[in-house]
Amino acid sequence: MKKLFASVLILVVVLVAVVLFRAGSAYPDRQVAPATLGELPQFDEDAAVSRFAGALRFPTISYDDRSNFDAASFEALRAYLEANFPLVHERAQPEIIAGHSLLYTLPGSDPSLKAALFAGHIDVVPVDDITLDEWTHPPFDGIVADGTVWGRGALDDKLTVLALLEALEFLLADGLAPERTIYFAFGHDEEVGGKDGAAAIVKHLAAQNVELEFAVDEGGVVTKGMFEGIDRPLAIIGVAEKGYVNTRLVVEDAGGHSSQPPPQTGLGVLARAIVAVEDNPFPATLDHLAMSFDYYGHYAPLGQRAAFANRWLFGPLIRSRLLNERSAAASMHTTIAATMASGSSKSNILPTRAEAVINHRILPGETAESVRERVERTIDDERVTVKAEMAWDPSPIAPTTSWGYELIASTIRGTDDSILVAPYLIQGGTDAKYYYALTPNVYRFMMITATPESLRYVHGIDERVSVEDYLRAVRFYAQLLLRASKNN
Repeated sequence: MKKLFASVLILVVVLVAVVLFRAGSAYPDRQVAPATLGELPQFDEDAAVSRFAGALRFPTISYDDRSNFDAASFEALRAYLEANFPLVHERAQPEIIAGHSLLYTLPGSDPSLKAALFAGHIDVVPVDDITLDEWTHPPFDGIVADGTVWGRGALDDKLTVLALLEALEFLLADGLAPERTIYFAFGHDEEVGGKDGAAAIVKHLAAQNVELEFAVDEGGVVTKGMFEGIDRPLAIIGVAEKGYVNTRLVVEDAGGHSSQPPPQTGLGVLARAIVAVEDNPFPATLDHLAMSFDYYGHYAPLGQRAAFANRWLFGPLIRSRLLNERSAAASMHTTIAATMASGSSKSNILPTRAEAVINHRILPGETAESVRERVERTIDDERVTVKAEMAWDPSPIAPTTSWGYELIASTIRGTDDSILVAPYLIQGGTDAKYYYALTPNVYRFMMITATPESLRYVHGIDERVSVEDYLRAVRFYAQLLLRASKNN
């Protein structure tokens, strides 16, 4: 018995030693050195904020039903940008792509250098009429009040568009003459998938044999209080994004009067199908969270480092805990969100056609078709037809060893060396997915500070951004443009 106890004790000691050794050695400091940034030219900050607010007054809305598209609003915004950024429109060769997307080309002096592309989008999501009374300021009034710019698009994504134009305008006024060609690409339908806008821009550039050194779009942010154990600001750069597919479930039936119902109506069959899908979540993996942790884990508490460094031992416990956190869970598996349903038009009529839509954000490793097939197998009911709509697969994962990634990361840290930087998987969709056709080095980042509270304003009521954050974004893009334009 004593020998058994001694053996168990030795095994425990060895196990603890291995766990602690791996915790101490698995996470070296992987932060890039902060760039030494030069002084920027002065610019009129109040005027810059006013121009940004003015751009929010144009309701450039993308609807799922494209017949509601308001071309006049996009044309008016385009005229506004032309009037307010004259040097950009004089020097950067503006083009209109696919009717409403905008492409600017600032030629570089060295044609041997691959170009850099900065992307954003000028469209916004709709505002539900029933929520209008809940907005502090009307969503399309572009109000500046209390140190804040209020309005639909303030975060997603006119901030990127206006900050880039503002930065380039004053750099051109200061004599910017790039060695590397710079592109600005602003799609007009990102909020409905970008298939008319960004996809057309990529096709246009590809036809000219354009190769990019890197592309950067909206997406990542500087987080505060969003990663457990990290008390420093953490900037997350999106190196990949999940795919997207709506599975539409359709049940067709004979219908009739509700006074003589069958054992299950079409709507009842549909409800069972939805529950079956929700009760069978997709497999979860820690791979993408671990990718981020590899970069900030050096600064995490010992307990977290021990757990992640020894996933062979603690993996099930980590997964179980994180699957209960909605944000973390979304990075671990393909999601299931039943969002729309319909039956008959009257309470006493049996539905002849019942439909529901389940929205899925697809983890790398899956495809839109594999998701549809899994949903169909899970339901396993020949009365339910499963169709895939608005589908695109997950993006590739961009490298963190490229010049483009290091340029973005070092510029972030150059603005504030207390900021840590890590790659991560974007849970939503952006136009960035199209630019992999021109370069493997596609990244997503915008210099704003995000907290759990502020993120709810994206696509939400009272969308807004602080004046301080907007001006910080302008300065960041100016520094990034300066560095990207040079051959170094």
